[in-house]
Amino acid sequence: MKAEDIKKIGVAGGGTMGSGIAQIFAQNGYDVVVVDLAEKFLENTKRIIHLNQKTLINEGLLTEKEAQDALKHISFSTEKKAFKDADLIIEAIIEKMGIKQDYWAEVESIAKNDCIFATNTSGLSINGISEKVINKKRFIGMHWWNPPHIIPLIELIKADETSEETVETLQQIVDKIGKESVVVLKDVNGFIGNRIQFAVYREALKIVEEGIATVEDVDKAMKYGPGFRYPVLGPFETADLGGLDTFYYISSYLFNELSAEKNPTKLQQELMDNSVFGVKSGKGWYDYSDGKGDEAMARRDENFYKMLKHIHNS
Repeated sequence: MKAEDIKKIGVAGGGTMGSGIAQIFAQNGYDVVVVDLAEKFLENTKRIIHLNQKTLINEGLLTEKEAQDALKHISFSTEKKAFKDADLIIEAIIEKMGIKQDYWAEVESIAKNDCIFATNTSGLSINGISEKVINKKRFIGMHWWNPPHIIPLIELIKADETSEETVETLQQIVDKIGKESVVVLKDVNGFIGNRIQFAVYREALKIVEEGIATVEDVDKAMKYGPGFRYPVLGPFETADLGGLDTFYYISSYLFNELSAEKNPTKLQQELMDNSVFGVKSGKGWYDYSDGKGDEAMARRDENFYKMLKHIHNS
């Protein structure tokens, strides 16, 4: 399947991720069918898409006409047979290996022989998910970042038998919908983004646990130091511009000081034991009671949209 042959997209699962994925493809002129277990879930999909589009319109990133035109491209079904004429199927269902494996086995019996299969997983093995798929050459990981209608990055993860044609086709499709793709050459836990993200989180935990700095100052240091650079420069570009010799000398003494923890830390365990889960529980590293959680998420999205506008207009 070539990129120019892909006209219809199937989205399995209409939750937060599936809704955003469907919306982006529809806004770029693709016909999309969203399949979920029951009508109530599909009604929620419609609600999420409506809210996403409303915000994009308010931010000047989408017009009313573009929003309405996109909705005309989306259909909904509770039957997997709706995938029978799809050219690309993206699965965004529950993150449980056995359920995903069985789902794909059933979808393969319905889909066209040349349809491309993509799983949107945050960390499960792509080889594992595709275990019951017969034609593994057309199977690939496609990790969208949340919220998918805002964040540009999509990680494409090769399984052992994923064909180069499948990778190249998805790269072209990602480019067509205005996103940025990276290719993960091996099926590894965490792919690229989460491996870097959790390396930072692990070190942040160590700094707090050892009394080096407060939670607030660690966040501030990240946002106004390295975080200020990262929208413009990646870690290797930063090293090149800073001097590889300088980074070598710093590495020679600093690597030995960094966290090498292999398990969740004691502080993380204490939070889990006390049901401190962040915004969802009203308390995390910060206080999210009395509507503060909604305010924090609104601020997050407002700043995300500012960055998206910059990308959109550049």
